[in-house]
Amino acid sequence: MLKTTFRTLVMAGALTLSVSAIADEKKDDPVVATVNGVEIYYSQVQQAQRAMGGQAMAVPLEMIQSMLINTIADRTIVAEQARKDGFDKNEEFKKRMADIEQQVLARDFIADYAEKQITDKRVEEAYQAMIKDFEPQKEVHARHILVEDEAAAKEVIKELEGGADFVELAKTKSTGPSGPQGGDLGFFSAGAMVPEFEKAAFALKAGEFSKEPVKTQFGYHVIKLEEERKTQPPKLEDVKDQIEGEIGNEAVSKYIEGLRKDAKIVLFDKDGKEIKEDK
Repeated sequence: MLKTTFRTLVMAGALTLSVSAIADEKKDDPVVATVNGVEIYYSQVQQAQRAMGGQAMAVPLEMIQSMLINTIADRTIVAEQARKDGFDKNEEFKKRMADIEQQVLARDFIADYAEKQITDKRVEEAYQAMIKDFEPQKEVHARHILVEDEAAAKEVIKELEGGADFVELAKTKSTGPSGPQGGDLGFFSAGAMVPEFEKAAFALKAGEFSKEPVKTQFGYHVIKLEEERKTQPPKLEDVKDQIEGEIGNEAVSKYIEGLRKDAKIVLFDKDGKEIKEDK
């Protein structure tokens, strides 16, 4: 079953496609209510929740299921009356229904096509191509103590040289947002920090702290390097959804492009005059 969310399809208008949502709807779909003998399915309730979006999606479905079912029931009752009154024979209605049918048919067909293109073999091949040219980069794990002036920074350095604990000093003296966490900045690579800070941090060895204050636009820093490492390529499980989406997008784009080559598409302006496309 396709796990990724696949979006891309433009055919006679914008059409948003979610393979995962469509795949979910193919699972067991029990009847949750009947209205004058018309069955309402669980998938319709799920779809109604998605259509509401926003806060409704943040609420467990069970909490609003009855409300959604009643909404669908009302719609069903009104639609039934509309048919009795012959509204479904209205030409404008027929045109709209034909358009909806076309969109749903295209969406489901292309979702099914995309799902069939995403195989374990193709995912593995794409993953290997992704990591083939991966070049490990140096990352450092650093802490810092940020103070407002150079004198305060030098005082911090003096205390550290006297044996003070860096983490505790950061908690009590650092004005930076990482202070409460002992000045911990986690791992970062080149380009993530302002140049002055980065240069000083990357020049240290594991366990060392800067012996001179490091001035940046934020103030004066005392930096400690905890450890360094080389970046690793992403694991397959971490990028699988991304890869599946890319495979699906590429396959669908090529498929639609092939269909367009055999199709005759003529454009008209609002007055019915043919629009000649530039070759």
